[in-house]
Amino acid sequence: MKNTKTGAESITRNLIGYETTIKGEIQSAGDIRIDGTVIGTLRSNGKIVIGQSGYVEGELQCQQADISGKIKANLNVEELTVLKATAAFEGELITQKLSIEVGAQFSGKCEMKKTPADDKKQK
Repeated sequence: MKNTKTGAESITRNLIGYETTIKGEIQSAGDIRIDGTVIGTLRSNGKIVIGQSGYVEGELQCQQADISGKIKANLNVEELTVLKATAAFEGELITQKLSIEVGAQFSGKCEMKKTPADDKKQK
């Protein structure tokens, strides 16, 4: 992400720590790691990582998602979603690519978005 005031490149990383609970709406231009609890709406232009102790309930939108904790939400991911072996997902997932490790729990609905390459194949 480019800082328009200084012209410098900067990367925003946000951490919601263990035993921290946030209720409401969160928006970020950068990456977010959740090791605590988030209840509400979470939007990121970057990657959302949910650690093993993390819990999210509500609605999430991001470029990429890497889930090791628990999530009960509608999740809309532009690119890749990874459910690690310790992940527990319940809800509706819309993503372009999906990786589910052995041991992960998935309960809900999944819709796969088309990639630009898929559109070219159909023509």
